Order: sequence, then C-alpha cells, then structure tokens
Amino acid sequence: MTPRPLRVAVNGYYGYGNTGDEALALAISRELRRLGHTPVILSNAPDHTARTYGVESAPRMRPVGLLRALMRADVLLSGGGSLLQDHTSARNLTYYLAVIRVARLLGKRAVVFNQGVGPLSLEGGVRVARALRGMTIIVRDQLSCETLRTLGLDARLGGDPALLLEPTPGVTRDERAVVIAPRGDVQDANDRLVRLAERLRAEGRRVIALAFMPGKDDAAARALSGEYVSTSDPQVAMDTIASAGFVIGVRLHAVILAAAAGTPFAGVSYDPKVQGFCTDAGAPYVPTSFDEDELLRAALHRAPYDNARVHAMRGRARDSFAWALQS
Repeated sequence: MTPRPLRVAVNGYYGYGNTGDEALALAISRELRRLGHTPVILSNAPDHTARTYGVESAPRMRPVGLLRALMRADVLLSGGGSLLQDHTSARNLTYYLAVIRVARLLGKRAVVFNQGVGPLSLEGGVRVARALRGMTIIVRDQLSCETLRTLGLDARLGGDPALLLEPTPGVTRDERAVVIAPRGDVQDANDRLVRLAERLRAEGRRVIALAFMPGKDDAAARALSGEYVSTSDPQVAMDTIASAGFVIGVRLHAVILAAAAGTPFAGVSYDPKVQGFCTDAGAPYVPTSFDEDELLRAALHRAPYDNARVHAMRGRARDSFAWALQS
C-alpha cells in the first residue's frame, strides 16, 4: 500500500546563511518531495527559503507562524544539524526541545532526524533525556548514539542528509587543487592553515579557500588564498569541492560534501562532530593544534577515506526518511 502524502515540518538552523545548514535544507526538501511529501521548512528567512528551494516555509522564531505550521503538519523532523547541544548556548537547546514538546502536545509525530547530539552539560543531558523519552531518534554518527546511550536513550544510526547531494553534471576535477574551508572563530587552526596554504603552494598546489558562512568566514578565507569562494549556496560549495583533488575542512559540511562528491578529505576537529564524521567515514582528522607536516602529507598524497563506509552512510541517510515517516 502506498503511504499517504504527508505535510512535514522541518526544524533546524535554517535561513541564517550557513552553507552547511542550507545543504541540509536542500537535501531534505528534495528527498521529501521525491517521496511525494510536502516539506515545510521552519526558517529565519521564510520568504527567501521558499523562493530558494521551491518549498513552503514558515517563521521559526515567530510563535504564531510557528504554531500554525506545526498545527497543519503531520510530522515534525527536528534536524538535521547539531541542534541538541548546550556547548554554544543553553538557549538553543531550550528552543529545539520546546518545539519538539509543542509538536507532541499537538499530537504530531516528532522525530529527532539525523542530528549530531552534544556536547551536553550534565543539566542539558537531563533535559534531553526527559524531552526525548519515547520518541523515534535517528542520529548521523556513532558518537551521538553513544552520547544518547549514556542518557538511557536508544537511537538509530542514520546519516547526514547532505550526503545525498550531487555535483552539477559536467564539473571537472583539478587534482592539484586543494580546498580549505576555515571557520572564522577558530583562530588556533586558522594561523596554522595560513602556513599550510603557503607550503601547499610551494609544492605546486592550487589553494582555494571556501567560506561557508559569508561575513563570518570571509577574513579567514582571504588570509588563506587570493582564490576564494564565499557562498551560502550549497550547490556552489558542492561544485567547488567536486572540482578539487583534496579538501581540508574545519567546517563540518565541507568534509561531508567532500564525501558526497567523492573528493578525498581531512577534518580539523574544532568540535567532536568533525572527529565523529571523519571516524565514521574512515578519513583522517587532526586537532586544531595540528602538526602542519601531517596535513601537508595528507593533502599531497590525497589521503583516502573508506568509500564503502561512506556508501553505507549515504544509504542510511536515504533510508532514514522511511524510518522517520512510518506511522
């Protein structure tokens, strides 16, 4: 029997110009439509989101608009992204748990969808355990499964939906190009990346800096190379990555899009989520206080990832839609 079409509200950090989160919005909305469902993206900029992705969108921070969207929805997908954490701000955790609670009070199916969970304080862990009890929980990495297990919650291992994106047909790869995607606020890594970029150029490599969040990553990107791309368009980021021979990513979705594009990569782990993805993908990663020689060797020799693991992650990402939407 063919499942009936559903209205699916999708809540995450959408509409803020972060390319990684916009990649999730694009991938999730495409897959929901492919399956015959109606995505409704909860966004900070709903008009822009609706125009960009050709979907319905509602304001994520305006109570009346948010409540109306939840009331009209059949399902709430909370994710993707790193939403359930209080490392950056306890307010973020409060917001995402509140939206889940409201959806459940309205009698809607609410699913934690391909999130990376943590870091969580002791208090934050208690709040998450209380709010998520009895829910379907799908996470994007093994580390998140383990985090939830310590809270007494069972989670199913899915995959980041951005793995379902593909480069534009006809993009050609320059094997000597190295894309570096910094974060403007991770200065410890940025100083080392500047020196690494110089050494890569000395080895005859073409260095392309990729700013995933215009306005926040631009200065760090410009310091790396005169050739840089600043975008919040996930397809532009994907095609830039697909045109290179290697990617070094501080931004998590730089390495995720590299895996999706089939470009070898290494992560700079400013946050456990970067380490978690690279570990699951069988790819190298280094701390922000990395040894430049180690990353230089990885880039020059195009250190491989485990293609079979990435293929499995992509399969789980696709299957997770059925897991989330089944009644």
